[in-house]
Amino acid sequence: MVYDTDRFSACISRGLAMFDLPLPGAIYRADGTTAFTLWAPTANRVELMLLDPTPQTIAMQPIGYGCWHVVTTAAPGSRYRYRLDGNRERPDPASRCQPEGVHGPSAVVDHAFAWTDTAWRGVPLSDLVIYELHVGTFTPEGTFEAIIPHLPLLRDLGITAIELMPVAHFPGVRNWGYDGVYLYAPHTAYGGVTGLKRLVDAAHAHGIAVLLDVVYNHFGPEGNYLWDIAPPAFTNRYQTPWGAAINYDGPESDLVRWLIIENALEWLREYHIDGLRLDATHAIFDVSPYHVLEELADRVQAQAIRLGRPAYLFAEHPLNDPRFARPKVLGGYGLSGVWSDDFHHALHTLLTGEQRGYYEGFGSIEQMATALERSFVFAGEYSPHARRRFGRDPSDLAVEQFVVFAQNHDQVGNRALGDRLGATLSEAQMRLVAATVLLSPYTPLIFMGEEYNEPAPFQYFTDHSDPALIEGVREGRKREFAYFLSPGQEVPDPQDPATFTRSKLNHALRTVGRHAAHQAFYRELLSLRRALPGLRQRPRTRIVDRVIVVEWPSIRLLLNFGAEPARITLTADSWRIRMDSADPPSATFTNGWVTCVGHSAVLLTAEAS
Repeated sequence: MVYDTDRFSACISRGLAMFDLPLPGAIYRADGTTAFTLWAPTANRVELMLLDPTPQTIAMQPIGYGCWHVVTTAAPGSRYRYRLDGNRERPDPASRCQPEGVHGPSAVVDHAFAWTDTAWRGVPLSDLVIYELHVGTFTPEGTFEAIIPHLPLLRDLGITAIELMPVAHFPGVRNWGYDGVYLYAPHTAYGGVTGLKRLVDAAHAHGIAVLLDVVYNHFGPEGNYLWDIAPPAFTNRYQTPWGAAINYDGPESDLVRWLIIENALEWLREYHIDGLRLDATHAIFDVSPYHVLEELADRVQAQAIRLGRPAYLFAEHPLNDPRFARPKVLGGYGLSGVWSDDFHHALHTLLTGEQRGYYEGFGSIEQMATALERSFVFAGEYSPHARRRFGRDPSDLAVEQFVVFAQNHDQVGNRALGDRLGATLSEAQMRLVAATVLLSPYTPLIFMGEEYNEPAPFQYFTDHSDPALIEGVREGRKREFAYFLSPGQEVPDPQDPATFTRSKLNHALRTVGRHAAHQAFYRELLSLRRALPGLRQRPRTRIVDRVIVVEWPSIRLLLNFGAEPARITLTADSWRIRMDSADPPSATFTNGWVTCVGHSAVLLTAEAS
């Protein structure tokens, strides 16, 4: 799509005319001063408390919209708090650094950095192969910089983008990241501002984009001082599963949108992040004429134009609503794409037989064929789990706009024991799963360690300091999974450091036996994905017994979900077998028939006669 840059930017500016505000938080400037801006609409008086090197208190001035502002000399690293109405000392909810944790003072940050990626122009959407990872458990060190030595291996595997689970500062040092309360502050335990920039710069040097998971549907329960500083940021008109909803459409919601959207733009501008994965967008409630996600997409697109590279927005939206990814001219919000939970559910239930919870209504081979054709299984059909018609036809979207996966942090970590698919399925089935995802036309996502069949679980872990919250989380997990446990099993204690340690990857397995072979198979699949661009078109499917025949012009993918060998006829005279997931390979093409063993995938291309 080609944009008239000047006209586009002018339209965005007119739509956001009220936002003649400085950026929120502490902004260090080239002249050595720092501008402090705080949204505190219920305060009658606000003071900036600089804590070092010489403690001083400076009155802030109201600048409209409930915001307070002052410019003063404050060097990078200077710690500060705000004092409201003379008796409430609070950290900065738009802090860029929390060196002493969520309850400690904030610190001034200088965003200057010696970037080497000036020639970076991003990765086209159709070329994305996403690798989701958790910073704390991906390496023994659990830092941004510790990821850097692994980038060449990921590049050689065929990964074109890493997606970091949320890094916004959360309580303690162990957390999935969805309890973040300082949206602008990369967690200090991970390496903070500088560590994240070094990772992004290094990734770009290897041709790898960096996506970031962000949470704009709720704030974490511990260290969330925005409740006290700006109560209108929240609303009781809606509820999320994780607490009060953020106020995106009520009185004073413009300032909430300012706080959130400027955060998204800062990740792109200051950290050179290539795109954002928007967590649980079904819990972002907005009935205003200009939905906050549409506004976010407009602002991000304008930023991308200024930066001269793509900036992606992917919505996690389990309600199967293609409107989020439709272009604005077709009445959509203009996001880059959506996650497809249906593709995962169809694949998972077909092989495991699980039918509980949101897996209810899945499990047939016909549904897997549907998922391969359109990504969504339920696109207006009746859903037994929802007990109503569910979803809408997504066929007007491009195939690359759907992110599909066999495993991710939710589908592994939100199991009772955090067990991966490899704990349930055979090696042959795992290879079949890999081929189904990586040779599908959609944008594939690999969960860290999946490529070599990592045996370690990925469990839910926290590091809260509030005893009541600790007990509440602990008991909540027990209640949630009591039905799924066998006698003698217990839900891992989220607060126990051992739960976190158990979830760390063992990269040494990459070079050992069956794990090395599994990783080599992933490399082969991704190589084929690059070599055969025809795979990235919407296919047709047909079912022969337990085999899904996926058909593109001159390409056939046979997915045998049955345990028995299968014999499939192909109409063309000559086909070449390009991949056989069986170990050892055993598929044959003879006289128009392809034979393959049970639980295997076979890829063929038509040969010129």
